[in-house]
Amino acid sequence: MIRVAAVGDIHMGPDSRGLLRPAFDTLPECADLLLLAGDLTRHGTPEEARVVADEVGGLGVPVVAVLGNHDHHDERPEEVTAILRSAGVRVLEGEATVLEAGGTRVGVAGTKGFGGGFVGRSAGEFGEPLMKEFVRYSRRCAEGLRTSLESLAGQDCEVRIALTHFSPVPDTLAGEPPEIYPFLGSYLLAEAIDTAGADLAVHGHAHAGTEHGMTSGGVRVRNVAQPVIRRAFSVYRLHAHAPAGEAAPSGAAG
Repeated sequence: MIRVAAVGDIHMGPDSRGLLRPAFDTLPECADLLLLAGDLTRHGTPEEARVVADEVGGLGVPVVAVLGNHDHHDERPEEVTAILRSAGVRVLEGEATVLEAGGTRVGVAGTKGFGGGFVGRSAGEFGEPLMKEFVRYSRRCAEGLRTSLESLAGQDCEVRIALTHFSPVPDTLAGEPPEIYPFLGSYLLAEAIDTAGADLAVHGHAHAGTEHGMTSGGVRVRNVAQPVIRRAFSVYRLHAHAPAGEAAPSGAAG
């Protein structure tokens, strides 16, 4: 059994320095790793990123993150990423990482993702160049997630997790205005997760959404935006199973 702590949309700035650290300091007692599902800053400035880095540095558990749209707002995502990495955070974009946590070999594949909508109500690669690029960018993010998840299949991972900012399913958007669903996620992310396989998918972004959902392929999805979970982090328990190529049941998340 592995305990996965996760939160997104903490939107930290100079005036929130130290706000979450007391709760994060308890992580070694209740979790084996921490996932950060994007929108860690308010405007994506290096100053805000340093606040986040101080909040999550040296926690005693591995920390894996993706950036969110807010972390891109100042158009310096590379600087934000570098600051977080200097604090020991593994920041992913179309990449995967493997770590030992709670005696379990865990693989995490991550991307910010993007919008576009869901089956039956989604944008298509048609018309103006800007619309085509919108959809192509979403597709590139999903493709990066798929290939990074697939790369974990050959690395003896007992648990595989998909970490995004945008949502892969409409289930976890329930509570948001339907008109903005296309800006909150994309079915392409769920296709990538179901094609490559995962034990859990974690995202943020939808502040008025719902915590629990599932892909059509049966992968559990959790919206961990802090306004949704209403605490410093949620903890999900997953059963480790045999690596790819060996018969084993799928994990379960609370």
